[in-house]
Amino acid sequence: MTKSLYTDLYELTMMQAARRAGTADRRCTFEVFTRSLPEGRRYGVFTGIGRVLDALADFRFDERDIDHLASLDLFDDDFLAFLADYRFTGSLSAYREGELFFPNSPVVRVDATFEQGVVLETLILSILNHDSAISSVGSRMKLAAAGRPLIEMGSRRVHEEAAVACARSAAIVGFGATSNIEAGRRYGIPTVGTSAHAFTLLFDSEADAFRAQIDSLGAGTSVLVDTYDIREAVRTAVEIAGRDMGAVRLDSGDLAAAAREVRAQLDELGATGTQITATSDLDEYRVFELREAPIDGYGIGTRLVTGGDHPAQGFVYKLVEREGEDGTMVPVAKKSADKATIAGRKRAYRVLGADGRATHELILPHQSGAEEDTLILPPGKQVRPLHVTLIDQGRCLDELGQQERIQRARQVHDAAIAELDDSVLSGQDGEVILPVVLSADAVTD
Repeated sequence: MTKSLYTDLYELTMMQAARRAGTADRRCTFEVFTRSLPEGRRYGVFTGIGRVLDALADFRFDERDIDHLASLDLFDDDFLAFLADYRFTGSLSAYREGELFFPNSPVVRVDATFEQGVVLETLILSILNHDSAISSVGSRMKLAAAGRPLIEMGSRRVHEEAAVACARSAAIVGFGATSNIEAGRRYGIPTVGTSAHAFTLLFDSEADAFRAQIDSLGAGTSVLVDTYDIREAVRTAVEIAGRDMGAVRLDSGDLAAAAREVRAQLDELGATGTQITATSDLDEYRVFELREAPIDGYGIGTRLVTGGDHPAQGFVYKLVEREGEDGTMVPVAKKSADKATIAGRKRAYRVLGADGRATHELILPHQSGAEEDTLILPPGKQVRPLHVTLIDQGRCLDELGQQERIQRARQVHDAAIAELDDSVLSGQDGEVILPVVLSADAVTD
């Protein structure tokens, strides 16, 4: 089943009307950007473009799709025939997956005819808005964890396909594992999981439940110890598994206080290598508060996979340039109140100081053949170009598989975070960390 109809009707009605008016084949540039970040967010993380590339490669209107569109009595035979042969033959440039973005960052640029480009709006936005929302909050959680490992475990809180995509976005920003088996198969993300409270409640005693789990999974398993009495559960688990028990999981109550008591008890029992994992509706704020507790890792679900109260990143897909009657390209922009856009095709750079730290996001009008060394910046400043060409006249230039794309994106993200001021390391709220400027003259010392 194709996904060509996972879109908005107005994209197709615009295409047909433009074809009848003779403007559908005008060259155009569309850009994806967000006007603002959620309040308190200091940066956003751009993910999902690797999934967009695969979706574009398979973007087709098959016979079943065409039959359904014909049944709507909106489209003529000529237009339906065009859709049946649709293949994207334009070009696409974007920020590297895992890169940071800020208000008005042109994270994606699509160069194509109007009819080639406008039909991709919903496809591109639905993927990028979802995936970038997950990675943006996930990155904050990773920073709040201060090096302690994180597990993505939110599959039961979202649509089944969204769950798989969430695991991918979380992996890019540093989550080391997922509970979702399909994400493990599709993307090569390590999968983890042992038991829930239901397993303990199934048995006549907690000891019987622990014995069954350890017999099945080995002493290195993680035992859930807060179904009844935590102290009794820890004692029982160590008696059964021995001092080499892998981990215990805490899923309720005052996690910091419980972790301190459990750590002391484990050490008294000689299980000094047994780790403590905390779950229970965690977010970046709670993880930060738990920094001083003897917790070795966190499992995070709902607050990660729902974007931390911001389930859509806020990206929009706007026409910024189109071909005029004389064949020249004309910058265009909306003037709507509170929704005005910046006209013209753009290029974007991260400005770095002499110490390698990022100081600005620089967005300039695109000039054919323009080179970075033509930019006049204050002494000690240098720029890092943010756009890379991913599709050139319909040909995908990124031939990596999804597992390799995730690994590369994680490296990109780590490097981008390392460029920021250390004030970002708490993962907490604040002002947008980099000013976005539209002129090299605005780059200050």
